[in-house]
Parts: sequence; C-alpha cells; structure tokens
Amino acid sequence: MSEITIVPVAGIPEVTPGDDLAALIVATGTQLRDGDVIVVAQKIVSKAEARIVPGSDRRSAARDESLRILRRSGDMIISETRHGFVCANAGVDASNVEGDHVLLLPLDPDLSARRLRAALKHLTGADVAVIVADTFGRAWRIGQTNVAIGVAGMDAFTDYRGTRDTQGRDLTATRICTADELAGAAELVMGKADGIPLAVIRGASIAPGRGSARDIVRPAGDDLFR
Repeated sequence: MSEITIVPVAGIPEVTPGDDLAALIVATGTQLRDGDVIVVAQKIVSKAEARIVPGSDRRSAARDESLRILRRSGDMIISETRHGFVCANAGVDASNVEGDHVLLLPLDPDLSARRLRAALKHLTGADVAVIVADTFGRAWRIGQTNVAIGVAGMDAFTDYRGTRDTQGRDLTATRICTADELAGAAELVMGKADGIPLAVIRGASIAPGRGSARDIVRPAGDDLFR
C-alpha cells in the first residue's frame, strides 16, 4: 500500500465571475505532478462560472434548479437536480457567499472538471485528475460529507468485481466509489470555514479514464427510495 498525502492549497483569493481557476492555482506556487488528484470546492467553480443569483428567494431558486421535488420538510426540500443528484435544496447554498446572494451548482460539473484539468495540463505540463466536490447529506446517516459532483481524468470507481477476497470468495458486487472517498478525504484539510477551497492528493491509487460523476448516480429504476 502506497502512502497518500493530502495537501491544502492556501493563497487562493476570493473568486469572482470569469476568474481563471487554473491560473489562480498555479499562482499559489503549488507544484503539481503526474497522477495528482486535485479536489476543488464546488463553490469556487460556481463563482468562476457566474452561477450566482440574488438570494431573496432561496426556495424559488431551489425549485428552478430541480428536475423534481422528492420530499419537503419545513423550508428544506429534497430534490433531484438536472444533473441527477438527489440533495437538499438542489444544491443551492448561501454559505461563504458575499452579500445577499446564493450559489447554484455548475451547469455541468464534469465539464468544469475537464476544463480545469486541461488548463492545468497546459500551464504546468502535469497530467492530473480533477474532482469537483460538494457537501451532501446521506440517506440513513447523520451529518454531511464531501462527495464528487464532477470528475475528470480518472475512473470514479475501483471495481473489485471478478476478483476474490482474502478468503478466496468471488466478489460480485463490490465497487468502491474512489471519487467520493477522495472528495471526503480532501475535506479534512479544506474545512467549511477555513478558506481553503482546494487540496492536492498525492499517492492515491486511481485508474486513469474518462470517469464521470453522473456514473455515480444510482439509476431511478434501481433506487428503492424514489
């Protein structure tokens, strides 16, 4: 088993619409290597992509961003977004947003990840993977964790199907969601209130590929709770 390091990237200024995230990352002096995984908070991606709207009616914004409403509880809704994500308030969030505004999820987080990966390759020459991460709650469990909503340059899963466990039994269903695990691990050094919107993970065992966060979403036909 190789050693994994998770390095927070400090020094990124307040992101505004139109900012070049790759250039901001490079300007911090962070040295990237082939095989690194860059985990970037959804908030700075949404800010750079101008996914900001007035926050006077957050519930209306959440409804507008929803493909369908699944549950309601007071001021909160659980909805399915156009991306297929099932989350609170369609991912609309006011935390760490200046003024009376809220942030929406990127229109296509996978595309956002691919663009950032390509820009970093152009600026540094490093062949990295990129994960756009957001904080989601989880069915059956209390508390939130970071998950991958955008993936580029890696397979989102480590697939053990067709292999054997330590007792020689065939594994038929085990697919580890590596992208979510890396997103959650990065949150340990990013935090919600520390002003660290990005981390570099080095040494992770990932499979290069054209993974997508949409691959992680369980199809409605296989979801026993929808």
